[in-house]
Amino acid sequence: MEKELETHPLVVGLGNRLGAHRVKVISNPLHPDQAFLLLFIEKNVPVTAVMTLGLSDYKMPVLDSWKGREHNEIYFCLPSFWELDDMSNPNFAWPFDWIYRLEKFVREKNTWFGPGHTIPTGNPAVQLSEQAKHDYLFFSGPLFLEEELAPLAIKNQTIYFLGIIPIFGEELDYKMGKGTQKFLKRFVAKGFDERIDEYRPSVMKSRMYFF
Repeated sequence: MEKELETHPLVVGLGNRLGAHRVKVISNPLHPDQAFLLLFIEKNVPVTAVMTLGLSDYKMPVLDSWKGREHNEIYFCLPSFWELDDMSNPNFAWPFDWIYRLEKFVREKNTWFGPGHTIPTGNPAVQLSEQAKHDYLFFSGPLFLEEELAPLAIKNQTIYFLGIIPIFGEELDYKMGKGTQKFLKRFVAKGFDERIDEYRPSVMKSRMYFF
């Protein structure tokens, strides 16, 4: 499957932008029927993006206010030390399970994802892993990867990229009460972005300094 998809327009387009050697097609080790991309991006802090491949072929039924953003790919931004081959460890495996579940959900439900959308991890919501205690997933346009994952024009359509950011229930409450933009402003002001940080504290908690 990987070989057949190496000529997919998204693979070619991202390869032209990032360098073909930084774009790799693989089968999801937890769900082999799904192929996705690994993007090895070397910035001041190297990261690996795990991205859907072909979700943008599905035209999302967006609201009128989002017309023009029907084609999207979603991604997790992992730190370079993430063990991509250790799927027996749930602390490393959860992004690969969730990227499958999210793509399957949006297609089967004939729905759409956009910036500001939030998905619970269950009913009731549960933490992502023993280390990642977040229990919701928040979609945002690229923050750390704003330049690398700017919208990509392919075959008379524009593909947008949505980062998947783990958040806490109290952060969701703030977002729902104050609005997405206020939450995102607070999130970024704390120095956070779409890079996965299992030990990230809630933006609702203030640091305490003791002298």
